[in-house]
Amino acid sequence: MKNGFLPMLAAGLLGGGVTAAALLGTGAAGDRVTRTVVETSSLGTSASPAAAARDGALTAREIYERDAPGVVFVRARSLQSGSSSLDLSQREAGVASAAGFVIDEEGRLLTNAHVVSGATDIRVTFSGGKTVSARVLGKDEQTDLALLRVEPEGLHLHPLALGSSSAIDVGDPTVSIGNPSGLDRTLTTGVVSAKQRRITAPSGFSVSNVIQTDGVLTPGNAGGPLLDATGHVVGVNSQIVAESQQGAVGLGFAVPIDTAKAILPALQAHRSVTHAYLGINAGDGPEALVSLGSGRTGVRVRECDPDGPAARAGILADGNVASGDVILSVDGEAVRSMADIDDVVSRHRPGDGIPVELSRDGSRLTVQVQLGERPASVPMG
Repeated sequence: MKNGFLPMLAAGLLGGGVTAAALLGTGAAGDRVTRTVVETSSLGTSASPAAAARDGALTAREIYERDAPGVVFVRARSLQSGSSSLDLSQREAGVASAAGFVIDEEGRLLTNAHVVSGATDIRVTFSGGKTVSARVLGKDEQTDLALLRVEPEGLHLHPLALGSSSAIDVGDPTVSIGNPSGLDRTLTTGVVSAKQRRITAPSGFSVSNVIQTDGVLTPGNAGGPLLDATGHVVGVNSQIVAESQQGAVGLGFAVPIDTAKAILPALQAHRSVTHAYLGINAGDGPEALVSLGSGRTGVRVRECDPDGPAARAGILADGNVASGDVILSVDGEAVRSMADIDDVVSRHRPGDGIPVELSRDGSRLTVQVQLGERPASVPMG
């Protein structure tokens, strides 16, 4: 371990931003009580039918009738006998049960990477009850997304339309369809509770711009679609906040479909997905934000990967100096949080050079950082 780097994992290393969340849908937990949740639909009920039609909005029933046939039941068998520290439920006999959804007529499906990680056998059950084998075309542990493929011959595939996660706003209604507790194609409704959240992917790094919803999500919803009021996919359900293994407390998180669309070409071509890497952690609490006077603020560097791009460029963390550098801007954009830094870096590719403006001991300086490629997991030091 170098410079105390590993202990920061629990606080969101190098752009981690850990949300108190658990991965969804990796099997049924022991002694769980199955509950049926009935919710009134927030879709198409607050406006007249004519207004809903003008907006292209559908009722929850209409969305379910149209999209449920495109949602599948995924069972992935692996040699992993237990669950990870982020896993809400237990794997049952090494089998993870979750959801996925069809995206094209060629037999490709989206789900979460954590569902099929280490899988030796994957089975997919369609709405008609037919079960077939699936293989992983590609997966990205950094965004918790995986692309599967089944042979389409003999299957009546029902691809779901992919929307735009950037087009939704807080308060917009949502629908989720998944397989909680093994109950296939269960619908729950809610609203977009927040945008631009961050969750921790299986790799230990953060996933940015995540959608938060208050729709009830429980194990088995992982990999299922988060749909907008027109029935278009705007996210892939991935994690929930839970006080226990029995379920959620009203906070669910979905990876934006725009993130999925950006990496689909690489996954389809069996290429590795690369992400730019700066190699710092500033934490996400209020203590990370530093006031420098004259209305200027910045973000304190708390940890720096000793082998990462930032360290090579001379950026200093708390452990190196009395107070650590304060980052004022990245690539010309002012930053007020680690999330801001992550957002700027995510728009770049490994190898790009970007200026980072710093405050150090009362002086301002700018260093040029050549971004690296994010490692497969948070560096262990």
